[in-house]
Amino acid sequence: MSKTIVLVATEKGAFFLHSDGERKEWNVSRPALKGWKVNNLLLDERGAPTLYAAVGHFVYGPTVQVSRDWGETWEQQEHGPKFGDGSDSTLKNIWTIVPGLPSQPDTLYAGTDDAGLFVSHDSGAHWEELTGISQHQTRGEWMGGAGGLCLHTILLDKDRPGRIWVGISAVGVLRSDDGGQSFQPCNEGMPIVIEGKEFKNIGSCVHSMVQDPAQPSHLYQQNHQGVLRSFDGGDHWERIESGLPSKFGFPMVMDPHDAKRLYIVPQEADEYRIFQDGQPTVYRTENQGDTWEALRNGLPDDCYSGVLRHAMAVDSHEVAGIYFGTSGGQIFYSIDGGDSWQTMPCALPRILAVKAVAVKEA
Repeated sequence: MSKTIVLVATEKGAFFLHSDGERKEWNVSRPALKGWKVNNLLLDERGAPTLYAAVGHFVYGPTVQVSRDWGETWEQQEHGPKFGDGSDSTLKNIWTIVPGLPSQPDTLYAGTDDAGLFVSHDSGAHWEELTGISQHQTRGEWMGGAGGLCLHTILLDKDRPGRIWVGISAVGVLRSDDGGQSFQPCNEGMPIVIEGKEFKNIGSCVHSMVQDPAQPSHLYQQNHQGVLRSFDGGDHWERIESGLPSKFGFPMVMDPHDAKRLYIVPQEADEYRIFQDGQPTVYRTENQGDTWEALRNGLPDDCYSGVLRHAMAVDSHEVAGIYFGTSGGQIFYSIDGGDSWQTMPCALPRILAVKAVAVKEA
C-alpha cells in the first residue's frame, strides 16, 4: 500500500495534500511555516524521511527549515548557505534544495539568488560555497531575469560522480566535471537573450531543466525563447518546438517510467506570462520532443494566471500522476498521463513550487 503526498510551497507557507494510491480523494493540511515565503520543498527519503524547506522572510531573510515529523514541527538551521566574506554577491533567496547521490546520504545541494551553489555534507546543518559558480570568469557579465540572478536547477550524474549541471537565469547551463570546483558554459545551440560583450557563450535564459535518470547526459529544458534537448551532456542543444503554440514557458517534467514522455505548459511571453487566452493547456511529447500534443480535457476556461518554473511535478506511481499549481492558487492534476485533468479541493496562496511523492505505508 502507498499514499500520495503533494508538497506545495507558497508565498504564505507550506501545504501538504494527502491521498491514497487511488488519488481520487484528497485531504489538505493546515498551513505550515506560516509567515514564511516558502520557495521550495524537498522530501529526502534516503534515510529517515526528512523535509527541507527553502524559505525567506522580510525580516529574517533566507534560510533553511527542517522537519523530521512530516511537517508538524520545524527547526531553523543556524548555519545556512552564505557567500564568503568580501563577496560582491548577496543572498536574496534560496531557490532550490536537492539531495546528493544515493551514495551520499548526508549530502545536499542548494541553489540561490544571487546565483550561488552550496553543498552540505551533514544533512543541512552547515553549508559550503562552491566557488566555481560565484567566482566564475564570466560572472561579471551575468544578468538576472525577472526572478533575479537565480540558480534554480541542479542536476547530478549518477554514472559520473562529480559531474553537476546547473541552470541559471539569465546565464544558461553550466557543467562541472570536478564536483563543483570549476564550471564551463554549455549553451551551444541555445538562444541568447542578453549577449555578453566579452563572453559570447553566456546569456541564455534557461527556465527549467530535466534529466533522463537512466541516461544522465540526456537533458531537456524549457527556455525563455524555446524548448530544447541535448544528448551529449549539454555540449550541444537542438530545438524541439514543433507543434507548440509558444516558445515561452516555465516548468518541464519527465515521466519517471518513460524518459521519452515530457510535459510542459506553454504561456504567453513578454510581460504577460499567463496561460494563452486564459486556457491552461499542458503539452505532452511521447518521442523526446519530436512532436507535441495539447491536453486540456477537464481544465477550465477563463483562468488568467500562470505556472512558475518549480510548480509542476510528477509522482512515482505505476501510472505517474502529474500536478501543476498556478499563481492564482489552484492545483490541477491528472492520473491518466494527462488525458484528463481534475482540480484539487483547495484554493491556496500564490504557488511557487510543487513536489509529489508516493510513500509506502507500513
